[in-house]
Amino acid sequence: MSPNRPKSSGPLDGIRILDLSTVILGPYATQVLADLGADVIKVEGPGGDLMRHVGPMRNPGMGHLFMTGNRNKRGIVLDLKRPEARDALLRIAKTVDVLVHNVRPQAMARLGLGYEDVAKVNPGIVYVAAVGFGAGGRYAGKPAYDDLIQGASGLASTMRVVSGSDPRYVPSNIVDRAVGLYCATAISSALVHRERTGEGQAVEVPMLEVFSQLLLGDHLGGLGFDPPTGPPHYGRLMTPHRRPYATKDGHICTLIYTDRHWEGFFRVIGREGTLRSDPRFWPHAVRAANIDAVNAFVAEEMLKRTSAEWRTALEEADIPVMPLNTVESLLDDPHLQDVGLFELMDHPTEGRVRVIRCPSTWSAHEPSIRRHAPALGEHNAEVFAEVGLSEDEIAALSPVPAAAG
Repeated sequence: MSPNRPKSSGPLDGIRILDLSTVILGPYATQVLADLGADVIKVEGPGGDLMRHVGPMRNPGMGHLFMTGNRNKRGIVLDLKRPEARDALLRIAKTVDVLVHNVRPQAMARLGLGYEDVAKVNPGIVYVAAVGFGAGGRYAGKPAYDDLIQGASGLASTMRVVSGSDPRYVPSNIVDRAVGLYCATAISSALVHRERTGEGQAVEVPMLEVFSQLLLGDHLGGLGFDPPTGPPHYGRLMTPHRRPYATKDGHICTLIYTDRHWEGFFRVIGREGTLRSDPRFWPHAVRAANIDAVNAFVAEEMLKRTSAEWRTALEEADIPVMPLNTVESLLDDPHLQDVGLFELMDHPTEGRVRVIRCPSTWSAHEPSIRRHAPALGEHNAEVFAEVGLSEDEIAALSPVPAAAG
């Protein structure tokens, strides 16, 4: 399939976004909005987004993380330290609804691209800064990456509590992606506000604050009361037995949660009536207090059958169960094949590539993949011409060599 085939543009068709963000958080937020139909203009420096250079890749400058995070965008290159490049950017900013960046605010101010500077040419703009730490705190302006926020938010230490080993980072850019979704929500909300009031504004989305809210939603526990009624954490999430269960021949994922689930499970293992006769299991509050013992009991039972036997038995008992996928097997998951989550497309320089389509479905204005991730500076002439730059002005911004091909 070609990403340029005719498709519905999506519910954000007509929204125009100037994206100065790099790496993962900001580009993921704008990718979500681009998938939903926004015209996203990605601005890169002469060296390109760092993610262009993280493999695997077929050609230089087109790494897989860049390609997945920057589809449906147009790409331009500007060296914003040059006055003429800053002027060109402001001409584009005058035409957009949203500007997004993850540059330190002090650096944006030095470039003459702070909120006040941009609002002078576009008073209605939604100006979004995705930063590590909020402007009102002592960490403001410090550099921040996913690993740092996993540690500072307490996420990495929860791994130590569960395993008894050293603190660990989750093997995913979970902070970047969670905060990226929050950023996309903030942008959409600010656009709704502007639609109702005509008022643009500056929005700050700080990684530590957003992810702390997310983590504490689960783990504030007894610390949510003053004075505290007990320790932090949601016990079910912190038991070392909360993991895929080992079976005779592999692993299975199941959650035996409600009274009905437990009654069904005891029937499956031939111990009907145990739910209310064993003081560890009933009622729900008692199960929660004994979660380690409860999960250890299930783990012991799971070793008695194969994964296929358990899946059949648990599904027949209407107990939630799923297979344990690997990244490789996920691509062949029958449900994801049914819904068509993965597509193969022909990229003009990278050949046949696998893409993950927009995961939501809409009865109208279906989001779609309309563009491949851009080569470095691929849309310079197109975008600059749209804002009235002459051929000489476009040439003066310096031609950019192709990054791939």
